Amino acid sequence: MKKNLLALLITLNLSLGLFAQPCKEIIGYYPNWQWYDRAKLVAPASIAYAKYSIINYCFFKPEASGLISNTDSWADENLLQGQINWSTTPPSYYPNTSLIDKAHAAGVKVMVSIGGWTLSDNFPTIAASSAKRALFAKECNRLLNFYKFDGIDIDWEYPGYAAHSGTPADKQNFTLLLQQIRDSITVLGTKNGKNYLLSACFAADPVKANDIEWNNVKTILDMINLMSYDFFGAFDCLANHNAPLYAPVSGNPAFNVHSAFTMLTNTYNVPASKINIGTAFYGRSQTGATALHQATSCNEDNVTFQTDAGSPTYFNILDKMNLFNYYWDNTAQVPYLIGKPSGSAAGTFVSYDDKKSIGLKAQYIKNNNARGTIIWEITGDYIETVPGSGIVAGTPLLDTLNQVFCNSTPLSLDDKPKKGGLFTIFPSPFIRFFQISNLGASGTLHVLDGSGYLLKVVSLQKGENIIDMEEYPSGFYIARIQIGEELVNVKIVKE
Repeated sequence: MKKNLLALLITLNLSLGLFAQPCKEIIGYYPNWQWYDRAKLVAPASIAYAKYSIINYCFFKPEASGLISNTDSWADENLLQGQINWSTTPPSYYPNTSLIDKAHAAGVKVMVSIGGWTLSDNFPTIAASSAKRALFAKECNRLLNFYKFDGIDIDWEYPGYAAHSGTPADKQNFTLLLQQIRDSITVLGTKNGKNYLLSACFAADPVKANDIEWNNVKTILDMINLMSYDFFGAFDCLANHNAPLYAPVSGNPAFNVHSAFTMLTNTYNVPASKINIGTAFYGRSQTGATALHQATSCNEDNVTFQTDAGSPTYFNILDKMNLFNYYWDNTAQVPYLIGKPSGSAAGTFVSYDDKKSIGLKAQYIKNNNARGTIIWEITGDYIETVPGSGIVAGTPLLDTLNQVFCNSTPLSLDDKPKKGGLFTIFPSPFIRFFQISNLGASGTLHVLDGSGYLLKVVSLQKGENIIDMEEYPSGFYIARIQIGEELVNVKIVKE
């Protein structure tokens, strides 16, 4: 009996261990300012650590002197050092309450990301000076020692980019800065008995890629993080996709995941095994558009998506889904939304990623032997049971990445019945809504619970339909779709 019990425990431990380690690199960016959002919903205690391999904590600021400073000392202290125990003198920290402690307990690394879009102006000055490069590298060591980070991520946006004080000299100086950091953290790692990681973020734009010494950089870095999003937006004044997998029928043909990855691997001979392809857990809105590839007013919708300043996170998109009609671009392999003509979001175009498009990108990463993915950013995918409940119901986009990465056969993201014409039902599992797309003709939907009890009847229109299931509990349901005399039953699951 003891022998059988031991075998069972070993089997369970192996299963849990395998589940706790993503089958490819999954790096989730956690911005310190998002700690405050939704009453601190996504905090050290609620992060699903086992679903990531690395969390990149962002951002720390590079000062012109070469020093590195905090951008939010209060958030950084609470998140990186732990909950403060005010009952001691001086105040101390409750053990095992920090993001780093909890991540390490789950076998997950935490790296510190330095820079970012608004904090990159000082990089050119630092990189141009040997003394400042040395000080910056010393500061990287300080962060590793003080916070117990596992590596450094440099987010210089971008070498040579004039709008952020860039110069042509940045191309060589960037290499010198990375080498200085690499040498410094290697020495520290030998002293501490650790192998510190070094990564950097890179634009997917061919023009910016030309400002990098790839032959040198690819040997210095452990990982190359490709920011394969922000391809199109209100800045283009054209309704197009934030992160298309393949080139849309309109717009710069280089602005898509496939072209960016191919550029790195074919043009610059960067090993696919070092590349983490970016996945976006947010979208971009534009006003003044009623169709894809239509000219817009060049403005984001700051009314519908006020809390996200017009660039809505995934959970906010789900919350506003009833205001939009859903569409799928089969060329670019991503969804988009158009505001319903009679609603408050009329004239608003939204490009974003859902479970289907994230799953297709994950499969692309597998098929092309890339190292994995970087997520900007993780908090957008933490879905509440009900908005404002403070209870996390699930992480559907993150789960999709893990499912695709860890399945030996391609994951079926759609249910395309053989009868009733070609149509797609997704996602399943879903949180609040599921969608019936590519419907060839109008019909009727009957939703039944697991015991066969009829819950609701919906008239289906040809094309796209969004079915609201917010009022029903988690569990499995039957979607019975009738088109003419043909009847198809599809099992769906609500998380």
